Amino acid sequence: MSIISALFKRYQMIFIAGILLFPAFSLLAKPINTVQETVQSRTDKTIRWEQDQAAMAQTEQDVRNLLHKPLTINAAVQVALLNNRSLQATFEEIGLSAAELRNAGTIPNPSFNLSIRFPDRAPSGTDLEYGAAIDFLRLLMLPLRKRVAKEQLEATTLRVADETLELVAQVKSAFYSVQASQQLLGRLNLISEANSVTLELVQRQHEAGNITDLALAQQLTAYSRSRIEVAQTETEIRQQREKLNRLLGLWGNETNWELTGSLPDVPGSDLSVNGLERLAISQRLDLQAQYLGITSLVRALGLTKSFRFIGALNFGVDSERGSDSRTITGPTFVLELPIFNQGQAAINRSEVALRQQQRKFEALAIDVRSRVRELRDQLSSQRELARFYRDELLPNQRRILSQTLLNYNAMQVSPLELFTAKTEEMQVEREYIGAVRDYWITRAELERAVGGSLQPLATGAGKKIAAPQSSRTPARSVSNP
Repeated sequence: MSIISALFKRYQMIFIAGILLFPAFSLLAKPINTVQETVQSRTDKTIRWEQDQAAMAQTEQDVRNLLHKPLTINAAVQVALLNNRSLQATFEEIGLSAAELRNAGTIPNPSFNLSIRFPDRAPSGTDLEYGAAIDFLRLLMLPLRKRVAKEQLEATTLRVADETLELVAQVKSAFYSVQASQQLLGRLNLISEANSVTLELVQRQHEAGNITDLALAQQLTAYSRSRIEVAQTETEIRQQREKLNRLLGLWGNETNWELTGSLPDVPGSDLSVNGLERLAISQRLDLQAQYLGITSLVRALGLTKSFRFIGALNFGVDSERGSDSRTITGPTFVLELPIFNQGQAAINRSEVALRQQQRKFEALAIDVRSRVRELRDQLSSQRELARFYRDELLPNQRRILSQTLLNYNAMQVSPLELFTAKTEEMQVEREYIGAVRDYWITRAELERAVGGSLQPLATGAGKKIAAPQSSRTPARSVSNP
């Protein structure tokens, strides 16, 4: 018996030491790797959780290297994933959840009590009582509590990855807006310069008496309007750049970045939109996080029901040395009697929370489906609209302007007609640039709605997320039949 007792004490100390000395980074490694792999597979970009000065210094260097060249959309997304401070704050939620998991798996500390009593008459010996106890109920619940905390950590990891993909979509939308405005500004500057040259020519013709005061006023109005449009577009660009600066986490001299190129043209062929709803249900990380939250609540509810009649359960040992120097030692046992509180409120609260989470899950699945259908139809319409502007309306309007200019030079049309043709051509070009911009922004939003990638992932793309059972609705799949 002494050998068995010695072995038990030995391995018990090893087990306790393993729990107490379990490094925090081992709990954080898997979740942050999951986020990195998820973002990498869906965006082909990397993230970095800055947990020390070395990581911060590396991020600063990488951001400087990216900003040293004109920004592309891929570079802008990478800068945001490395440098956005709100995203770094979101990463810390993984650390908080990991700390909860570590706490849930830690053996509770024993309690120690000491009582010293002095008699008021002989014999004058001091009465000493001391004991130690441990919360045995918490020990029994330890595996279940740890499992619940682990599921909550997994749900937190999915939410963090989902917010990372949300940032990617926001950066793409802001980038396309700046790119479109800069492309429009370049065109407006050319028109303003042409109007300035035309105005000088008209003024000389007016001085020579070849054109009327009305024609001069019309040309002056055209020049002034073009300058106003340039100023308005420059203001829009400054506002859009600041929005992008906030998303990229830039300030000071870092905000002097330059954008490369103009908007890419819309693709010549339609994007395959078949099965996007099914893809969204299988890839959306917020849906998976909601489902894990429901699983955790179900397990927590079972835990509450299992121990509803046991409010407190403590085991320990107590020893007392009386005034006659005799020591009495024995076990102690504390049990809370479930006379008044039998855990009804805790069970009811858990059931309500579970139903609430189920309804949120179902509502999110419906919203995801609806949003995907909306963006899918919107993307197809905007693609056709942009191609119509590019292939038909804009070339026709440019031909009208060219013919009007020839007729004006031949003095067959008035300056008002030329001014009208220029205005209409500029309006059509503005609408074309806006249509191309809206196409790419909608595509970025559709990527976000589907889960970060419009193509099925290599693993898990066809996985179904089953809606949990409730008291009113049977379990069912939220994927397409």
